[in-house]
Amino acid sequence: MGVGLWWTVAVFAAERPRNLVFILSDNQGAWTLGCYGNPDIRTPHIDRLAREGVRFTRALSSNPVCSPTRATFLTGLIPSQHGVHSFLDPKFMMGPEAYNTLREFTSLGEVLRDSGYTCGLSGKWHLGDNLHPSEGFSFWVTKPDGHTTEFYNQDVIENGAVRKEVGYTTDLWTRKGIEFIKANRARPFFLFLAYNGPYALGQLMKNAPRNRHAEYYRGKHFQSFPVEAMHPWQSANKQFHNTQTAMERVAAEVSGVDDGVGEIMATLRRLGLDDDTLVVYASDQGWMGGQNGMWGMGDHFRPIAAHELMMQIPLIFRQPGKVPAGRTSDLIVSNYDFLPTVLNELGLGAKMPATPRSPGRDFSAVLRGEPLAWENVMFYEMETVRAVRTDDWKYVARRSEKSTGPFELYDMKRDSQERFNLYGQPGTEAKRAELAGRIDEFFARYADPKWDIWKGGGSKAKRHSD
Repeated sequence: MGVGLWWTVAVFAAERPRNLVFILSDNQGAWTLGCYGNPDIRTPHIDRLAREGVRFTRALSSNPVCSPTRATFLTGLIPSQHGVHSFLDPKFMMGPEAYNTLREFTSLGEVLRDSGYTCGLSGKWHLGDNLHPSEGFSFWVTKPDGHTTEFYNQDVIENGAVRKEVGYTTDLWTRKGIEFIKANRARPFFLFLAYNGPYALGQLMKNAPRNRHAEYYRGKHFQSFPVEAMHPWQSANKQFHNTQTAMERVAAEVSGVDDGVGEIMATLRRLGLDDDTLVVYASDQGWMGGQNGMWGMGDHFRPIAAHELMMQIPLIFRQPGKVPAGRTSDLIVSNYDFLPTVLNELGLGAKMPATPRSPGRDFSAVLRGEPLAWENVMFYEMETVRAVRTDDWKYVARRSEKSTGPFELYDMKRDSQERFNLYGQPGTEAKRAELAGRIDEFFARYADPKWDIWKGGGSKAKRHSD
């Protein structure tokens, strides 16, 4: 090779942008993973990601439902900005009323596409107009709907048409993700690998697992699924409480997703892309499997709930030579912090969309092992429920056209499981007023009046509370 050609190749290699693989699971509490302390469920590949990267111990989702949280990850905006307050009705995903709910915003895929990346989606979209690629993605294999009734013999969208996938869809998303990586190995790429597992909701929980982990979990005693009396606010999922089949199904589907993570990482290593690729693992929102007598997420309760485990998500960043290995961070971070952080980590911070103004903060310094001044606070909302979580406290407020309350106040240092509601207790008046004021200030700064439900605004999704 001539000196000139060698120099050109070397410069190109040095200047090539880092690839991004964003793996997002569906309805998965961080507590279901070994690296977050689960003693029952096998997740060796995700655990390895954590050992080789940075794991956030207090990553919290700003909403407890699929569509809003996915919109927030991709735009850096909260529901009262992007307008998706709950899960989308199927009519907005397929058919004459279908439309892309993010169309007026600039999202992650569009920023990366405009920066020279090829962008691919494999898995769940659930943000509208599912039949047509959008938001910067040119590779597009997804589901025609948002909910999951099973992982076998399901409809999928590929090449602009709906077809039947007879096999295990968790494996399908992995295969298609690998196909995308192989096809784009010579150029910068962004793979959004959006598993619709483990899911852990609905009729799915009545069916015994069928994947390769089923036999391992059959009859297993699960320490991590508490057996408690059902919480009085439980509205949906009542039939799954304290049931062995449901526990086995959750565990098997978590391990099924972990298998896919392992195959993706093996592909990156085999193709020599491991050092050039930032891999992020997260879930759209948290999930509860019996803790405090609760099964599911916030929308499965009346009133809508805001428990910590409905908010806590796994969040792991990994790239050899760029992200320090074996680190944990106890910062309170949110999914609305994801977009500014990833863009800054990829050297594209200047391309963070300026309007609407994101409440997201950049924590990429942590991914470089650098010190960071950071206030531990995040905000949460679902329709008529809003909450603030600080280092020591959580305050939950409820307001609707018909009623105000109930309210909740927890001392998270002394009562991390949120067993004792201190709202109304003598001596807490000043703390309640402070936290209520913080909620009002935050949403006054960021909420779009058009989508501010507390002040009469609407929602792009069907309302599920009064």
